[in-house]
Amino acid sequence: MPCLLTEIRRAAAILAALAASLAAPALAQANPSGPTRGDDSKLEIYGGYGFWDPIDSDIYGRQYPKIYSPNVTASVTYYFSRHFGIQAEGQYFALAPTLNSAGACNAVPCSPAGQKVYSGEAGPVFRYPIGRFIPYAHALGGGERMNGPYLNPLTWGWGVTGGIGVDYVFPYFNNLVAVRPIQADYEYSQASYGPLQLPFVTNGGLGVVNTVKLSGGLVLRFGSQDTIPIGHGSLDVSCSAEPASVYPGDPVQVTANPMNFRGKKSPPITWTSTGGGITPSDTSASISTTNLAPGEYTVTGVLKQGKKIADCDASFTVKAFEPPILTCTADPSTVPSGGVSTITASALSPSNRPLVYSYFSDFGQITGNGSKVELATAGITAPTINVKCTVTDDLGKSTTVNTQVAVTVPKSSLPPLSDTSALCGVDFNRDIRRPVRVDNEAKACLDDIAMTLQRQPDAKLVIIGNYGPGERPHQGAERSLNVRQYLTDEKGIDPTRIEVRFGEASGRTVDDVLVPAGATYSNDKTTAFDPAKVKRAGQPYGKPGQHPMTRRRRHRRPPTSQVQVPQP
Repeated sequence: MPCLLTEIRRAAAILAALAASLAAPALAQANPSGPTRGDDSKLEIYGGYGFWDPIDSDIYGRQYPKIYSPNVTASVTYYFSRHFGIQAEGQYFALAPTLNSAGACNAVPCSPAGQKVYSGEAGPVFRYPIGRFIPYAHALGGGERMNGPYLNPLTWGWGVTGGIGVDYVFPYFNNLVAVRPIQADYEYSQASYGPLQLPFVTNGGLGVVNTVKLSGGLVLRFGSQDTIPIGHGSLDVSCSAEPASVYPGDPVQVTANPMNFRGKKSPPITWTSTGGGITPSDTSASISTTNLAPGEYTVTGVLKQGKKIADCDASFTVKAFEPPILTCTADPSTVPSGGVSTITASALSPSNRPLVYSYFSDFGQITGNGSKVELATAGITAPTINVKCTVTDDLGKSTTVNTQVAVTVPKSSLPPLSDTSALCGVDFNRDIRRPVRVDNEAKACLDDIAMTLQRQPDAKLVIIGNYGPGERPHQGAERSLNVRQYLTDEKGIDPTRIEVRFGEASGRTVDDVLVPAGATYSNDKTTAFDPAKVKRAGQPYGKPGQHPMTRRRRHRRPPTSQVQVPQP
């Protein structure tokens, strides 16, 4: 037994030294970003040459010999997983006898037939890949056929084997070939040759053999256990979201990239999200963003295999709908009166929404629809036409841009310069209780005056407020101010185009005079005054739809004199 332990230690030392000598340069030259191991094979076929050394194994003092001569060790291994498999191994060892010229053995541990050993065993195998190095251990049992000392013939017996070894996978031919520098085994076997023939001892006895076996050779590797990229380690997963920025309602696709899992197919990913509906599909998921508020959201994928868990996050942003972007141009931008200008609106929706165009102009006639319309200027003498271009999407978000068209009027078509002309007047006799208030009946006249001023943007208006018997000039001034207020507040007439005056004691009326551009108003029976010095009382004009007799109110009689004005 001491000799057996010595041989086992020697074999282990040889194995460790050989593995270290192979691993050192490989690890020193390894490229971290390149391949560092072979795929985990499913089927391996091994063939090698070995050494058979029985230790303290004899029959009645005659030892079994060591065998170095022709031999072969072969095995077939099938792995059910990365680490575990089953192995069937067969061995053949043969040693020719040392015979003299008479055909008799010269050595004591000799048989005329030589020493032969056949074995066939099977059992589990365990491997643990480390990069391209694959250490393994196996435990085998089965039958063994061998002859023995004296004249014992080849006889079947039984045997059990336990051992370790290491393979190195060459980085060529898709990791097909590996070298097995050493496989070291201890085998215990028995073979019964029948009763021991004494005293001559020519045959018989029980052969109990304790053997150290060493072998080495090549391994052919087929199949693959998993899809682990070469050089990767523990279970991992990464995620990405496309597109990373969307508008509400646009879908987001999230994809996971599992790594270092066992098996050909990745385990399914479990998905969660901080917003939106999830439709999972193996290693991807579709996220619905309908009705999501603007903001950033995170999708988490969890990969689980056995007790190992890996997770990853992917973010996407939901943007608020934006109003359309619009430009508006007029071509030509200057036309003669009666000409036509093409208005072009160019719009873009950042949210990719459908768009509708609309237009408005303060003068002229717009025809057409869509992104291009025409502006006709027939009969227009205003120097400038303002055009509003508006684009609206289906969510109601709109953008308005203004453009202008200049209108030129030939001198030959301009009306001759004329003097001032009287327009319609306003009567204040209908409402006795409110004698300076502009009533609804007077508004028809004032509306016509406003239209006249809009058609002749260069003309001005002079308002003369008159007063009746028993009144002072103050009432005439207040009437002209009330008329002016209606035109400016309700009709949008520029107050700088209106001049206010008070006239004679000719009655409770207001006279309106149009002063064309280039003309001058002159009347020595009217007087200009400072509006800031006139103290006004009561409502300046009636509200739309209100008749003066529909409601009765008590009014304080306005003072007959609020400001000192010169007498005409």
